[in-house]
Amino acid sequence: MTQIDHAIHIKTIFCDLDGCVFKHQGDIGAIMSNSCELLPGVKEAFKQWGHKGYTLVITTGRPGSMRKTTEDQMRKAGLWWNHLIMDLPRGPRMVINDVKPERKGVDTALCVNLERNKGMEGDEFLKCRYLS
Repeated sequence: MTQIDHAIHIKTIFCDLDGCVFKHQGDIGAIMSNSCELLPGVKEAFKQWGHKGYTLVITTGRPGSMRKTTEDQMRKAGLWWNHLIMDLPRGPRMVINDVKPERKGVDTALCVNLERNKGMEGDEFLKCRYLS
């Protein structure tokens, strides 16, 4: 495998926390007072991404003042991550990336929209061309 081919297979995944990883609980008070419920298939998806060497960036609208609590909740759930980005506003999030000249036709910015609190279960999700 050439260096270019290898680079194409290494992926960065940006994943929202509440509603995609943990059950969305609504407000900050509920998040602080309740234990976080890991959604179906999440642990398996994270494990697969880790084995493949992907970079995992967790994104959340939680305030930065909750960083320690959030990291503790993720550790308690047995999750790993490379970066945690906090204080994001509600609403759509976009990833913008350039198309590499040597790989024309290869999408470099993709998206997967999950139904809130449904998790990441099943072969259909794990074999998605965006995530495999």
